[in-house]
Formats: sequence, structure tokens, C-alpha cells
Amino acid sequence: MNITKKDIDNLNAVLTVEISKDDYSEKVENILNNYRKSANIPGFRKGHVPMGMVKKQYGKAVLVEEVNKLLQEKLHKYLSDEKLDVLGNPLPKNESEIDWDSGDFAFEFELGLAPQFDVDVKKKAVTSYKVVADDKMITNQVKSIRKQYGKLISKNEVAKEDEITGTFTSEEKGIEHKTTFSTDAIKGKKQLSSLLGAKVGDTVVLKTKGMFPDDHDHQKYLGVSHDDAHGLDIEVQLKIEEVNAREMAELNQELFDKLFGEGIVTSEAQLKEKIKEDAERQFEQQSDQKLLNDVVESLIENTKFDLPSEFLQKWIQVSGEKALSEEEAKAEFERSEKGLRYQLIEARLRAEHNLQVTFDELKEYTSNMIKAQMAQFGQMNPSNEEVEGIVARILGNEEEVRRISEQLNTNKLLQFFKENAKLKTKEISYEKFIKEAYA
Repeated sequence: MNITKKDIDNLNAVLTVEISKDDYSEKVENILNNYRKSANIPGFRKGHVPMGMVKKQYGKAVLVEEVNKLLQEKLHKYLSDEKLDVLGNPLPKNESEIDWDSGDFAFEFELGLAPQFDVDVKKKAVTSYKVVADDKMITNQVKSIRKQYGKLISKNEVAKEDEITGTFTSEEKGIEHKTTFSTDAIKGKKQLSSLLGAKVGDTVVLKTKGMFPDDHDHQKYLGVSHDDAHGLDIEVQLKIEEVNAREMAELNQELFDKLFGEGIVTSEAQLKEKIKEDAERQFEQQSDQKLLNDVVESLIENTKFDLPSEFLQKWIQVSGEKALSEEEAKAEFERSEKGLRYQLIEARLRAEHNLQVTFDELKEYTSNMIKAQMAQFGQMNPSNEEVEGIVARILGNEEEVRRISEQLNTNKLLQFFKENAKLKTKEISYEKFIKEAYA
């Protein structure tokens, strides 16, 4: 057997695998002998079927199967031994031209080779958002907490900031949904005007268009589907069943202890600081995701290299469950090209900077995750045996291992970008962050 590689260019090559009769004949002969011993053919005793008949009936099929097995085995070994970084899989080039009666065979395969390139994470600056909880947000959060833990006072007539419990109905959309909402949730001035002054037992007709700040609120308050919620423009009837004013809770030690545990917060200033810390911790997760997305986009845009596009389109055409036309394969390649480019960039970064996840890292990450979850339920000091037992069960689940590995891989990559990418920090309020980052 002989394998030779001919480079077409930097991204394309042809492998020729030459297989002679000596490479497979002994294996084929042994298999046919075994068939002869076990074959049940009318007119012949078992084990006494003439070899000529066995070869005529099974010879070609056995030959093709054994040559293909040998071909795939040696092809895989060659690619591994030569450390060829290929994209997709080798594509047979002369499959239809093989003469299976010739004894000696030469198989040709097209290869798409991964491009050589450098990744410079400092090439272009990317904005890293530091999202802060401003005074307005903290004040609103304090107000929300005081409302949540305050007392309800039953009323007969709706006024500003009151809570209404009632049933929305609409024959047109089949709506009959009981809900509770504050008048603060109403954006539309006409709808709010219709509600203010209404009494328990009244039925108020409201237009849904512009009633709430977000169309998704139609799901929450009217009980419609996600599809119906978007652009909903109908009239609904609201039967008012209950009206309550909420007397806000006092900012005292009893409330602080209820929120954070005994003695942890002892003043309004500490409460606001705690709210700020908790909010900014949550904001950091969103800003981290934004940073990761932006660095990825920047790397794709600024890391230039060619791909073996024609080869990849051919590979896409034949690699799926269903063969695609040339036009379909080209369209699929165009859709997936950006993702493929990033896969190559990420693989290069992980290899060059040792960003692969080890089993010990996976185990430690899972252990810390379990401890954090247990702490949320009051188990502050679980035993090592207890934690290790849970970790062992989790890591025994292939799907869980894959999910946690992806999380850890993402975290390692994010940390690498934070430490090595060219970043420009921008401090911003959450409200402005949402408008700027997701406009």
C-alpha cells in the first residue's frame, strides 16, 4: 500500500491511496473460506460447497467491503500521522472509475486544508461596559421593596398607584384572564384615564394598542400567546373585582432582617449599598456576555484568511442525511461560513494559549457550583464526602459533563479576553447600557 499527497494550493490537496492485491487477498480468502464452511446451498453438504461457487456468489461483495475497510483505516492513520489539519472529510474523487476486477486499485480523495493564520486579540479595541446602578435605579428598587412588603388597603375606587384585580375578556380573541396589575403598569394615557375613578364592579372597555410599555405584557396580563401579543390591537373588557392601595413598609430593622438576615443590614444607606452590589453583580453577567459577543465579532472581522470554499461546498452537498443541490450547498456554506471562521479562530487561540479544560478543572468547577447551590438553601458547610458524591453523580452523566464543560470553556475564553484583548472600559447606567448595547 502506498499513499501520496499532491498539493493543489495552500488550501487544497489530492491524496492517492494505492492498494495492491497483496494488501487484501489473504483477508478476503479467509472470509470466503469461512463462508464456504457455513454456507447452506441446496445440492451441497454443509462445508462442501465448491470455492468457485462461493467466490461467484460472495467474492465481489467481500472484496469491496474489505478494501473499503482497509482504505478507511489507512486513510485515517495517514491523516493522523502526518498531522494534517483538514476541514470536513476527504471526498472520493474517482469512485465511479474504480475497476473492481483489476486486482490493484488507486483511490483519489480531495482534501480541504485548514488555513494558516495568526490571531491578534489586540488588533482592534472593543468596548467593555461597566454597568452601574445609578441613584434613580436604587431609589426605584427601594420603593419596589417597600411596596412588596407593605400592607394592602382595600378600596372601592381606582386611583394612581393602586393595584387592580380583575378579569380581561374578549370574544374576538377568546380572552378570559384574571390578573392583578398596578396602574403604574399602564402606559397609554387614554387607558389610564378610563381606569382612574372606576369602581369595584365596573366594566371598563380598553384598547390594547399602546396600553402597556411592551407588547409582551399582553401575554402576562391578557393571557394571549406570544404570537398574538405582538401588535395586538383590539378592544378588551376589564371587570374590576378588587382595588387595593399598598401602604409602603417602613425602612426599619425588621424589614432589613427579613430581606438579608439578622443584623447584616442596619441602615437605609447600607440597604442601598447592598442593592447596588447585588444589581451590579447581575449586570456584570450581561456585560460579560456582551463583551464576549463583541470580541468574537471583532476577531471574525479582523482575522483575515482564505477558506477552501469550493471544497467545503462540495462536502456540504454530500455530507448531510439528504444530498443538496449545488445552489443549496452554496447557500448553506454562506450561512455557516462566519461560524466556521470563528471555530478556526477559537481553536487556534485554545491551542496557542493552553485554554483547554482539564478534568481536574471540570471537577473543581462542578464542586464550587454545587457548594454555591447548597448555600442558597442554607447549607453553608456541607461535608467533602457529600459534595464529592454529588459531583461524581453529575460527572457520570454525559449530557451534564458536556453542558458544564461548555460553561467552563466559555469562562476560560472570557477571562483570556479580559486579560489579553485590547479593551476600552465604559461606565454606563443599566438603562443606557440596554439602549446602547442592544439597539
